[in-house]
Amino acid sequence: MFPTRSRSEVRSTGWLTVALLLGGLLLCYYLLPLAALVVARPPGDVAARLGDPSVIGAVTNSLVSATASTVVATALGLPLAYWLARTETRWRSLVVAVVVLPLVLPPIVSGLVLLTLVGPNSAVGTAAAAAGVPLTRSLAGVVLAQTFVASPFVVVTAKAAFEGVDDRLEEAAFTLGESRAATFRRVTLPLAWPGVLAGVTLAFARSMGEFGATMMLAYYPRTMPVQIWVSFTTTGLSEAFPVALVLVGVSIAALVVLNLVGTNPWD
Repeated sequence: MFPTRSRSEVRSTGWLTVALLLGGLLLCYYLLPLAALVVARPPGDVAARLGDPSVIGAVTNSLVSATASTVVATALGLPLAYWLARTETRWRSLVVAVVVLPLVLPPIVSGLVLLTLVGPNSAVGTAAAAAGVPLTRSLAGVVLAQTFVASPFVVVTAKAAFEGVDDRLEEAAFTLGESRAATFRRVTLPLAWPGVLAGVTLAFARSMGEFGATMMLAYYPRTMPVQIWVSFTTTGLSEAFPVALVLVGVSIAALVVLNLVGTNPWD
């Protein structure tokens, strides 16, 4: 006798097939443009264009600013994430909403918000410029823009990682005479490290790809997304390919890191 399947099993298999076909269309929509980007230009032409001073400058500016933004986001975001993970205050939900707000704001609006606060006509911007540290059309402006849009990834992801650490382990450390800071450094952070690293990686990748807020607040020095826009609007699509490929490589590297540490926030 061959095994028979019930009607519910048949219906379930049929629905899964339909779901796969429909989802497969979306996957193709993700992958085909990337494949088209890779094969659109001969590798030799792309390699030659990568040596252009404007491209090298944009890559350097992006690496420097994204690294600085990630350091700032990590230094300020981890304490906030830990506080959110351990506090019971009624203001916790409001603080989380404020943290998530930059993620849902359109990047152009984020740039406008920052210009209102640190722009050349604001009190903060005027004071900073008088002190010799202009906050617009400068590397400082790029870092401010990137930190605003990327730091929530550190806070949200690290918060989830800290919440995954059993607080009874911290209580045990307290009973052994460890301070809160020492317990965080020796117990909580090592256990939550994969999730923290995932958040830091996402923040770096988001900083590298930031365009809207950076355009509004800084524009100079040009980062890779800004250089892509300038190349596209002045000389055409073909000139924008090399920098775009570098950004695709950064995104793929971020995914590789997330899978290596075994902590993908969207799994």
